[in-house]
Amino acid sequence: MTSVLVVLSFTSFLLLPFSHSADVKYCGAKDDYAVKVQGVKISPDPVVRGKAATFNISATTGQAISGGKVVIEVYYFGLRVHTETHDLCEELSCPVSAGNFVLSHTQTLPGITPPGSYNLRMTIEDNHNHKLSCISFNFKIIFGSLVSAS
Repeated sequence: MTSVLVVLSFTSFLLLPFSHSADVKYCGAKDDYAVKVQGVKISPDPVVRGKAATFNISATTGQAISGGKVVIEVYYFGLRVHTETHDLCEELSCPVSAGNFVLSHTQTLPGITPPGSYNLRMTIEDNHNHKLSCISFNFKIIFGSLVSAS
């Protein structure tokens, strides 16, 4: 029994750095967004430059969303270093029904990306450029891992 607990504890310890829930903040403290973000899960965490990273945003909405866009801005030492815009319907199946949904985005960062702490700001807008949600969260990028993937 003790050996099973040791194996489970060790396995849990190994998995900790590979997935992490980020602390999410809304862009405007007084804004009441139609899309409420429940959490952001980053895998792997920290992000490894030159490797794929997945950001899963769990959210809920009280209304159906027929389309729109997702705007992502990345900041490094307070300076915007990257901006990209995606069609919401390419990230999710549209229309998005009222209720819970997960927006998942995977991206490979260039191998020349400097390691350090970054801030990501994500805005979701509908087809009429009405802001449905705006969040920000911090994440880290590292050089690489000493553990090789099999």
